[in-house]
Amino acid sequence: MNLFPELKKRYSGDNLNAREAQRLAEFIAFGPVVFQTARIILKWGILDTIRDADNGMTIGEVAKHANISTYAAKCLMEAALCIGILIIDPETDRFKISKTGWFLINDPAVRVNIDFNHDVNYEGWFHLEDSLKEGKPYGLKHFGDWPTVYEGLSSLPEHVQKSWFGFDHFYSDSSFPEALEIVFKKNRTRSLYDVGGNTGKWALQCVTYDKDVEVTILDLPQQIKLMEANISGKDGAERIKGHGINLLEASAEFPQNESGPDAIWMSQFLDCFSMEEIVSILSRAKRAMKQNSRIYIMETLWDRQRFEPAAFCLTMTSLYFTAIANGNSKMYNTEDLEDCIKKAGLEIEEIYDGLGQGHSIIKVKLINR
Repeated sequence: MNLFPELKKRYSGDNLNAREAQRLAEFIAFGPVVFQTARIILKWGILDTIRDADNGMTIGEVAKHANISTYAAKCLMEAALCIGILIIDPETDRFKISKTGWFLINDPAVRVNIDFNHDVNYEGWFHLEDSLKEGKPYGLKHFGDWPTVYEGLSSLPEHVQKSWFGFDHFYSDSSFPEALEIVFKKNRTRSLYDVGGNTGKWALQCVTYDKDVEVTILDLPQQIKLMEANISGKDGAERIKGHGINLLEASAEFPQNESGPDAIWMSQFLDCFSMEEIVSILSRAKRAMKQNSRIYIMETLWDRQRFEPAAFCLTMTSLYFTAIANGNSKMYNTEDLEDCIKKAGLEIEEIYDGLGQGHSIIKVKLINR
């Protein structure tokens, strides 16, 4: 595995001493309550209150300010102390936030991940073992009886949708400005298929960026309806059309015409499918291409992350796909996707790294005969 340098340094050796390793093992054992403690102390504004206090706060002061019992404040703050969210002055018993607490408050990625894991995943994790064994998203059942989360996305409770889309858009949106440059400035793109276009955010970016481009969004019929409602009345919406398709069906072909699309865009899309399904999708995309067409696959490849916390988040997100999304996909590494691309009869032309929140774009072309 060709890991980026920071990941190789972290993952190729056992760097903890015995006591640190023991503490981490116990941290894992109490992982669910660690998560809920952090979420609650953040949600109730306790961390913000302590941060804003000049000399920290006592348990009694926190209880009064948060309008909770001294017992509740004591349980939360003592747990937060041991987790590493707070620090204490043993002389005055006043608590202040730690560096970890600062990141909980200020890092937008952390906030997005907390909401996503609580609202979308938390109950579903209980069924992770069955999902791993059977390759089916058993954790989805408490929301509804759908084969994957995508069929049920428009029917999820509003707060769950908000957290799901918040997670999805946070990671993709930060990459859009650089991605537009790659798709439009490095190649002449006048027609683009947006595969798995969701609410149409990328399509709107495209038609705003280039006044001549025509975009066709390929997605499930129910998602096309959501997309059409979302783009209605916005600049360039007349140059966006939808094509309802279930790409899990091997017989579902991409729209084909004589000229073919200049670009086929797949952003955070292929991670929604198994490797066998990816080969099938890319093979069908290939049949819609012309010689100058390019496929742009934008993914957060976990092996190409500059910083280790990003790789950690991505490998954990793989288990969301297992338990909730579909039961058989994950956040892939470069070797996995390269294997799929080759099996589909395509080849990688170039890889662009370091876009937004750790994205890479794999630019794919037809094999020259």
